[in-house]
Amino acid sequence: MNLACATCPVRDSAACSVLDEAERAVTAAAGRTRTLKRGETLFAAGDDNAACATLVSGALKVSATDIDGNEQILALVHPAGFIGELFAPFAQHDVVALTESQLCTFAKADLHRAVDAYPALTKALLRRSQEDLHATRSLLELTGNANAETRLAALIYDFARAASQSPCHPVAQFDLPLSRGEIANMLGLTIETVSRKLGDLEATGAIRRIGKRGIELIDPAHLQALSGRSRE
Repeated sequence: MNLACATCPVRDSAACSVLDEAERAVTAAAGRTRTLKRGETLFAAGDDNAACATLVSGALKVSATDIDGNEQILALVHPAGFIGELFAPFAQHDVVALTESQLCTFAKADLHRAVDAYPALTKALLRRSQEDLHATRSLLELTGNANAETRLAALIYDFARAASQSPCHPVAQFDLPLSRGEIANMLGLTIETVSRKLGDLEATGAIRRIGKRGIELIDPAHLQALSGRSRE
């Protein structure tokens, strides 16, 4: 399916937002829309033919598997995020959908032609890659230094910000794209600790849990303070 830029929910926040309408139309003609179901793989480790993509909706995880078959989640990709080998190779990593996800995909050759033709796009993709690197470093810093409550609060707050259409405020209600086991894996905690700390966050009035994965932010400022994200 060809791309529909006019109705794209990330047209003003993705890297392609730097293009004018004519440039966007030329670039979009080379792209395709792809939808992944939860658990479906976008790129597999060692895939030499991986395309490049912008995430339009949903969430993806970047993970690696050790020699014992244990998965380690290295990063998350939120809407407007760029995935591909232009700046950040995924040759040794799997990129898998955490929820049903829609993407704009481009063959690497087509994207290289686009960045050659439009220098502003190159700068935008580099800036996006730098932002993703900063987010990954922030997560690594959390898992290495912060206590369990801070780690979980930060992850929830980051998910709420990623789900929001506003650059300034987190969304009030959303579904966690990660299972408790995946959260534990990513934050270096046990599933029991994740469950207990979710209960603690609810007891303090920061959040309310809805069903298995639903989260409502009751006191976003309190959650932000607990997360250590106050100065960002």
